[in-house]
Amino acid sequence: MKRFSWFNATSLTLGFAFLYLPMVILVIYSFNESKLVTVWAGFSTKWYGELFQNDAFLDAAWVTIKVAVMSSTLATVLGTMAAIVLVRAGRFRGRTLFSGMIYAPLVMPEVITGLSLLLLFIGIGMDRGVFTIVLAHTTFAMCYVSVVVSSRLVSFDQSLEEAALDLGCSPFQAFRLVTLPIIAPSVISGWLLAFTLSLDDLVIASFASGPSATTLPMKIWSSVRLGVSPEINALSTLMIGVVAAGVITASLVSKRAATRQQREERAAARLA
Repeated sequence: MKRFSWFNATSLTLGFAFLYLPMVILVIYSFNESKLVTVWAGFSTKWYGELFQNDAFLDAAWVTIKVAVMSSTLATVLGTMAAIVLVRAGRFRGRTLFSGMIYAPLVMPEVITGLSLLLLFIGIGMDRGVFTIVLAHTTFAMCYVSVVVSSRLVSFDQSLEEAALDLGCSPFQAFRLVTLPIIAPSVISGWLLAFTLSLDDLVIASFASGPSATTLPMKIWSSVRLGVSPEINALSTLMIGVVAAGVITASLVSKRAATRQQREERAAARLA
């Protein structure tokens, strides 16, 4: 019985081509000499040079990086705390409501999330800017961090914490010295995932931002509406590279964590 037929190969090839061929074309034409994005006129890197001299794009990129770092860090802290409560607290009154509120952004349309946050900011009289974008990105990124960390805590051997407590550690010291180093790969993976989500977000940032704060995806969207320029191709190529690096790093961290867990299980089995 053939497990990999010509039909499967063709479907896989067409699927990957549909997903990644536009990105490959965009990267290639970012090195185009011509001002016309659809006409190849020779290899050149001048559009990257002009991009780094464009103050509007540089300001938007700086805002995006600040928002991504702050929101991913805050989302990692809150998501890790939520994961600990969901995995360690057991059954408690309001658990269903609490878990539903944590995981709701996973299935909630971004338009609804952005609109509800906009109404909240208007209702409490908060001026929209970098801080409101950070709060908005933290809201929807926290659930992803919680899912990643929860999957690691489920398989965590709590006897290690109990041994630390028996040796005189306080609960906080046991968490800091024993639990956190073991779940650190999943925490780092959650941070990278939250950073990538914040870096790419357009819809929620459009609702939460104000005149004083414009993220890079918003700047790209407003520029594309007036016509695609070679600078947009160069900027998109750089963003693809950053996101790809984040995804690869998260995958390597997760793989290393899985390998470490397997080694610990083998060592425990030998001792037993």
